[in-house]
Amino acid sequence: MWYFNGQTIKTPKAMVISDITHPPGIFRDSAMLTSLGIKSYSETMPDSRYYHNGAYTVDDSGDEVVGTYAGTARDVDTLKTSMLETINSQVASKQGAIDWYWARADKGHTAVPANIATYATTIYSEQATKESEVAALSTLDAIKLYENKPHTEVRKVKHTSEEGVETYGPETESFARHINMLNHWTANPTDEVDPAFVSLTAD
Repeated sequence: MWYFNGQTIKTPKAMVISDITHPPGIFRDSAMLTSLGIKSYSETMPDSRYYHNGAYTVDDSGDEVVGTYAGTARDVDTLKTSMLETINSQVASKQGAIDWYWARADKGHTAVPANIATYATTIYSEQATKESEVAALSTLDAIKLYENKPHTEVRKVKHTSEEGVETYGPETESFARHINMLNHWTANPTDEVDPAFVSLTAD
């Protein structure tokens, strides 16, 4: 985008400057734009998850014009309501994916596998924990941290032999991760194990 004489220009167009009409092609000529006083333009906006757009200001003192929207904080209770809805939606999806085990068992067929039954119970346990954690959040900063919580993950280094055989470790490496706790569930409906995983710890 560009900026000229108080106007934001989103796409190239003909410009009338000092009674001279310039074709849209001038926007491909940086030297021409500079000579005409047309500057590149960018906008800085607050994170829409946590803020409404507030007052708009323009700084055209440099080579690039920057338009900035101040942030007006969203209501904490409204955000918490949305967070709880997200949790409930995920639980419904997770439980919906395994309901067929119980439907099959009710028809007198194979019983619900023990790992699936445990998984279902764990989901509700984690749901209760998350709901309690969200209820305890009292500030916008606390909400932002909950949805972007720093962790350190440790994984074994993967090795592949000339024959294509994969092994892991004993060397390990650490990675910084930021996790949205609304979406972080420890329960797994399968018995699959990540051979590289060592640990995931909140910082």
